[in-house]
Amino acid sequence: MADEENTLYSVMCSKTLTMRRLMTSAVCSKHLTWHMLSGFPRPPLVTAIVMLCVAASLACAGAPAVDAAETNARIARIENDIITIDAAGADSGIAQSLLSRMASLKVPGLSVAVFDSGRIVWARGYGVVDQNTVAVVDTATLFQAASISKPVTSVGMFRLVEQGRLSLDENVNARLQSWAVPESRFTRIEKITPRRIVTHMSGLNVHGFLGYRSDDTLPTLQQVLNGEPPANSPPVRVDTIPGAREVYSGGGFVVLQLLMEEVSGQSFSALLADLVLTPAGMGHSTFAQPLPNELVGRAATGHDETGAPIAGRYHVHPELAAAGLWATPSDLAGFMLSVGQS
Repeated sequence: MADEENTLYSVMCSKTLTMRRLMTSAVCSKHLTWHMLSGFPRPPLVTAIVMLCVAASLACAGAPAVDAAETNARIARIENDIITIDAAGADSGIAQSLLSRMASLKVPGLSVAVFDSGRIVWARGYGVVDQNTVAVVDTATLFQAASISKPVTSVGMFRLVEQGRLSLDENVNARLQSWAVPESRFTRIEKITPRRIVTHMSGLNVHGFLGYRSDDTLPTLQQVLNGEPPANSPPVRVDTIPGAREVYSGGGFVVLQLLMEEVSGQSFSALLADLVLTPAGMGHSTFAQPLPNELVGRAATGHDETGAPIAGRYHVHPELAAAGLWATPSDLAGFMLSVGQS
């Protein structure tokens, strides 16, 4: 397998992105595509995450360091050898630069971190955080991680299990205090458990969340779960037998968020900082929503498909466990390395 195929690329952008033939973790503050810079069709205007798993292990202790010349050659391949493809996946055969693809797709800013053999090899920012500013993207620029919040949350849940504060297979309603999943014909025998939530086997609905403008009144977690105003999402309910089949559920992670808060007695953002972000060395990352004032200046603005900034710069997500993480590519790379080495 080629070196490129054994390398995990963690990439974030302020609009859309892809890398082809690579193991890629990609995050956008607008949307992202399977083959973004290569030209694959775009999804609807929603925040989305793609994690492509193509290659080998995440960590390799004692691996030899990559010399500067090889690193620069790798960077040059990424910066200058983007091959556009069509909807069917056929190569155009024409290499374009990363910056030219960003311009064509109206992507104002993008950030990349690459790790190989258990270490971050290089990280770099491209473009600007907002098309209306001159502030450049660098390795400390924050992007909304959207659904990459879910694996980070899952690790936090496992830490609580490890500490004996949660059980993977207990009925969540036995531990929830301020709210409970409404019982139905689907839950007469099978119950919702933390294990089933993180594996999307809980039977809970609500695929994802749109978020809120910065000047919107934010709903409480209970209002989100009940689908009550000012929540802009339907109520989280069981619509199939838990454990029967896999159905992606952001709503399940909101239930898990409430469970983790009530079991620990901590706010979710503080809990995840203690359980995951700090131990994994994710010093730039946070689950705080709305974003604290001291971090607003480091945040990338979301842009739509025309390249225009979205109103309020970015959406606010009270559904922290499902979509609330702000992070950098280097922090996400460090998270994945920490999991691989654990």
